[in-house]
Amino acid sequence: MLVLTRKPGERILIGDDIVVTFLESRGDSIRIGIDAPSGVKIQRDEIVQAVTEANRAAVEVDSSAEDRIKAALGYLPPTAG
Repeated sequence: MLVLTRKPGERILIGDDIVVTFLESRGDSIRIGIDAPSGVKIQRDEIVQAVTEANRAAVEVDSSAEDRIKAALGYLPPTAG
């Protein structure tokens, strides 16, 4: 990880087409501006993590729900033997 110290108004260039500008510091947070092509995804990590967790929770099915779905669809388990 590259760690830099910047003053308000100073910029960081990433490649040829991404510019990160340090805007201001407020207490324990900072404000930055990011100029990037429209095809570049810029996402906050905590939002991506929250969506990932919500998606995982949405696909978890308890066994009783799975049994009810199978019964509704007429699923019969294979017989042993």
